[in-house]
Amino acid sequence: MWFRNLQIYRLPTPWNIDLAALEEQLGRGPFVPCPSNEPLSRGWVSPRGDGALVHSLNRQWLFALAVEQRLLPSSVVNQVAQERAEEMEAQQGYKPGRKQMKELRERVAEELMPRAFTRRRKTFVWADPAAGWLCVDAASPAKAEEVLEHLRWSLDDFPLALVKTQLSPTSAMADWLASGEGPAGFTIDRDCELKAVGEEKAAVRYVRHPLEGSDVKDHLASGKLPTRLALTWADRISFILTEKLEIKRLTFLDLLKEEAEKNAEVADEQFDADFALMTGELARFLPDLLEALGGEIIEAQ
Repeated sequence: MWFRNLQIYRLPTPWNIDLAALEEQLGRGPFVPCPSNEPLSRGWVSPRGDGALVHSLNRQWLFALAVEQRLLPSSVVNQVAQERAEEMEAQQGYKPGRKQMKELRERVAEELMPRAFTRRRKTFVWADPAAGWLCVDAASPAKAEEVLEHLRWSLDDFPLALVKTQLSPTSAMADWLASGEGPAGFTIDRDCELKAVGEEKAAVRYVRHPLEGSDVKDHLASGKLPTRLALTWADRISFILTEKLEIKRLTFLDLLKEEAEKNAEVADEQFDADFALMTGELARFLPDLLEALGGEIIEAQ
């Protein structure tokens, strides 16, 4: 139940929706398996597998979007369409034109779609309605937007905003690397990426490499800017911070997981123990991260 990534968003505090209303509104867009003639299907599923679309514990909410896709590579469609085109050429004495080929590819795709394999994935969402956090466990904004789009469709009102800070992650990371010290409560780890701002976009990446040396400072002095930096918070959470304020490779250190295991005896209890510990840590981690970036810019809602 441990998140691996965080795309971070802001809700009004408090978010003016109760648990029953959220459950009812998510029920408007439940997941159904992908029909044989459709390339994609998505909808809400029970995050815990108990039928409830929202799992609630200690006033923290968890829900999940399932996406099922039919895998039909364009190369396969093109190959079959080309074979059909050659048959048509042999029959009519000339090659099919551009419009005919387009129609042929569309017909082939429709024929092959029901036989295509399907792949299903789940994306989890954590919401703290009292503190106004909404975080999607997605590795990219595009994957998160897939979830947010379905939330907008499902909910009567969804007043979501991006998180904005006084300092950009890029400038803050540059300051930390230049000084060789992380902000209060954070330590710099051994992964980093720096990129030049010129047309060539020259990049340097350090992996499991000490970052205190003069070479990193030389890259900063030459104009390269950090786009990714590995950090650890309070000896409890390690992660990669990106220039877009994304959290990647989120890792809850073994001490936390051992603590959760001590509090659980069966699988259901383990799920709740993991969720309670994860959300409790994130509720402390996120304000500290924003403080390290100069504080949050609060805009009128």
